[in-house]
Amino acid sequence: MDGGSSINILYVETLDTMGILRSKLRTSVFPFLGIIPGLRAYPLGNIELSIMFGSGFEGSYYAILGRPCYAKFMAVPNYTYLKLKMSGLNDVITLSGSFEQAYACCREHFKLATAIANSAELQKLRRMVKESTPDTNEPTSSSAFCPTEDTKVIGVDPNDPTKAVLEFGE
Repeated sequence: MDGGSSINILYVETLDTMGILRSKLRTSVFPFLGIIPGLRAYPLGNIELSIMFGSGFEGSYYAILGRPCYAKFMAVPNYTYLKLKMSGLNDVITLSGSFEQAYACCREHFKLATAIANSAELQKLRRMVKESTPDTNEPTSSSAFCPTEDTKVIGVDPNDPTKAVLEFGE
């Protein structure tokens, strides 16, 4: 359940389990943003499917349903209890999630997203360091600070002349 999202996602494993060939997918060139922090995720394609609610699949997630799907089925998600309720032909349909599976998936997703984000951050940092590394042909000084004639040394401890600060002239 992803009430904050406006996309519905069907996982490849679910597609394969359902026996749907990848050739049935329509090409999609639009990436998903925000699924993995700082990176784009590209879908394999788009497909329109009839929906069946029930069990019969192994795995943590079969699909992620977003707001458009909830609106279409007039479904009400309850994230606290991991329940999704909607009107059925004869009664209310209630889908239940597993707290253990949700927690395990959340931890796994967090580890993966953190590793990917750290990898992307590390690459950015390496590029920044490479760009800011001085040219080895240029002469370098041993100190980044060079006082001017207007700079005065002012003692801050009368008992210790080594404790001083610099005052810059105007």
